[in-house]
Amino acid sequence: MNNRDFLPKNDNAFLNWVVNFLAILASILPRIEFPAEEHAKLTALLNTFRTKLGIADAPNTRTKVAVLEKNTARNALEKEVRQANGEYLARNHRVTDSDRESLGLPIHKTTRDAAPVATTFPWVKVILELIRHLHFDFGGEETSKAKPEGQHGMELAGRIGGEKPANVHELPLSYFGTDTPLIIEFEEEDRGKTFWYAVRWENTTGKKGPWSDIWSALIP
Repeated sequence: MNNRDFLPKNDNAFLNWVVNFLAILASILPRIEFPAEEHAKLTALLNTFRTKLGIADAPNTRTKVAVLEKNTARNALEKEVRQANGEYLARNHRVTDSDRESLGLPIHKTTRDAAPVATTFPWVKVILELIRHLHFDFGGEETSKAKPEGQHGMELAGRIGGEKPANVHELPLSYFGTDTPLIIEFEEEDRGKTFWYAVRWENTTGKKGPWSDIWSALIP
């Protein structure tokens, strides 16, 4: 069952679920500070539903009226169970995950799944559309412009002019793009110079993947 529909749909399964729920709840009432009067109210609604279900399920007493009364009793019990969960259990720090499992309640996530750290670097295509501008089209595998799962964007390290850098540490300029293309604007005096660059992914938690090779483009 999913977190939103933790109550069984079948009437008999629902009955058994509530019986277990109230039995476990009775054993931990003081520790989790669950109101005894609320437990008594739930127990009374359970007993009514149990009686109405027995009548509606028996061949010799099953009528449209009996089924309607059973459904009404179930709805009242189900509403109270959900309300009690929301008011006294769901955000109660005294209720442990073990308690929730025993009660038949969903266990809520408290942390997000960690975003994966990239193991590859982006593919990049340089587009020369405007003078003094380089457009870096980028994406994930092959020619897809989609970012890999969990990646926030592409980091680009660069340098204008000179010989090819020996490593990425010799690329002092830093740029970042979350959407393709990443556009970098240069000064007039940079036109005709070589722009050296390398790229890598950065995920949604700021962790970075491996750098690419150092590539070059001519500034138009």
